[in-house]
Amino acid sequence: MPALIKVLIVDDSAVVRQVLTAVLDKAPGIEVIGAASDPIFAIERMRAQWPDVIVLDVEMPRMDGITFLKKIMTERPTPVVICSTLTEKGAETTMQALAAGATSIIPKPKMGLKQFLQDSAEDLVGAVRTAAQVNVRRLVPITKQPVAPKLSADSVLPASTHAMAETTDRVVAIGTSTGGTQALEMVLTALPRVCPGIVIVQHMPEKFTEAFANRLNALCRLEVREARSGDRVIPGLALIAPGGRHMLLKRSGAQYHVDVIDGPLVSRHRPSVDVLFRSVAKCAGKNALGIIMTGMGDDGAHGLKELHDMGARTLAQDEATCVVYGMPKEAVKLGAVDRLLPLGEIHLEIVNTMRATGTEKRCS
Repeated sequence: MPALIKVLIVDDSAVVRQVLTAVLDKAPGIEVIGAASDPIFAIERMRAQWPDVIVLDVEMPRMDGITFLKKIMTERPTPVVICSTLTEKGAETTMQALAAGATSIIPKPKMGLKQFLQDSAEDLVGAVRTAAQVNVRRLVPITKQPVAPKLSADSVLPASTHAMAETTDRVVAIGTSTGGTQALEMVLTALPRVCPGIVIVQHMPEKFTEAFANRLNALCRLEVREARSGDRVIPGLALIAPGGRHMLLKRSGAQYHVDVIDGPLVSRHRPSVDVLFRSVAKCAGKNALGIIMTGMGDDGAHGLKELHDMGARTLAQDEATCVVYGMPKEAVKLGAVDRLLPLGEIHLEIVNTMRATGTEKRCS
């Protein structure tokens, strides 16, 4: 029998602690070993038994979650799932937590909290199981539960047998999940102010992608923002798909733009990397560079294969630098990847794509 995933819950709300404990204790293979009202109590509990995964709030008395997270990552790196309030302030704070090494986010509303957490049980359990498999140092038989059917990109747009007519503009499409916030920061901050237009899917709940884009925009030389329908894909701009919605590349004449739409979960995600990659394969074809990076599961693997088959260059982050070598591994299995690269070299390939267009003369 596989070992139980030992979980510690740290939240100042007694209701949250009670509901999270009940949800996780019901899940096969997971055991809640304790619940603490703040990080000081948590530290005392952890001296007796160290957890495999910590579920952590960010706003708490005596010591805030960010300070506690940084302390843990410095002293004994441990997977941490952030359970944070769905507010603008909460989203910005959560971005700090992801930058500090948290693996994922479970959002919680200010109202109807108990019902929301019960309804989100599957997401919570999945986040804990994913966190338990994370190589956290790269951030700085179980009974199956009923799950929704796993849809493909066919549910959003049909596959194409050929790309649209020629254009000289280049597009870079990036897909990532667990560990991707740190990986994207490393790639995008290394790019010059002018580079090919970039479209990105990072698995993240709604309300958090805007704060994530704003954080990157403050750190990068190029412009980074959350995508809106109709936004043009132009050199020097990176567009991040909004949480909870799919993003597709479209083309009008020689110009690219994005369409942000509702739709079913694809590969159990919305936004889905497969949806983005399929649209890029159709609209950009060999003028695209497709990149799949760290993440759990296989979202993006089939889409990257479609890009590859349309003549696009395709890259995957190598196992040695991935927090979770899931999505890249599945793409490699499909024969979708031209090159495996360490995280620190991916930006160089994006620059090479820029040079193919002659735009390197305008770089600064």
